[in-house]
Amino acid sequence: MNTISGIWLEISYIRTIPQLVEQALVQERLLAKLLSCFSLLALLLASVGLYGVMSYDVARRTQEIGIRMALGARSLHVLRMVLGEMMWLVALGLVIGLVAALVSTNLVASLLFGLNGNDPLTLVFVSLLLLVVAVVAGWLPARRASKVDPMVALRHE
Repeated sequence: MNTISGIWLEISYIRTIPQLVEQALVQERLLAKLLSCFSLLALLLASVGLYGVMSYDVARRTQEIGIRMALGARSLHVLRMVLGEMMWLVALGLVIGLVAALVSTNLVASLLFGLNGNDPLTLVFVSLLLLVVAVVAGWLPARRASKVDPMVALRHE
């Protein structure tokens, strides 16, 4: 109990400054966690989609790859060919994504604390992360293409 001018007041709701700051940032932190979960889900969907597209392309071109192997192409050349085609898709997606990110900086500027919407370090990091995920997603179909047996591929319809 505290007294002010002879009146007794009870102070029951005492909070420290860090507690008040924590309480004020609850909504922003929840939104950041939610956006992080959605971005990880989008990254997973993109990698699964890229894997599916590349697997379909390798399955569709099995006979062509078999002919290349029968004519003397080494598995490293086939691996490089499939990964090169995949990297064209990824490069196109990165260019479109970077342009969209730079255009939409004003929309997301209110969600970024201490960062600029077109922070070069963040854009480079995200681009490198997407490249790594794309190589990992495209590696299995490319490896499968490089292991094609020419005789089996030539008989394949």
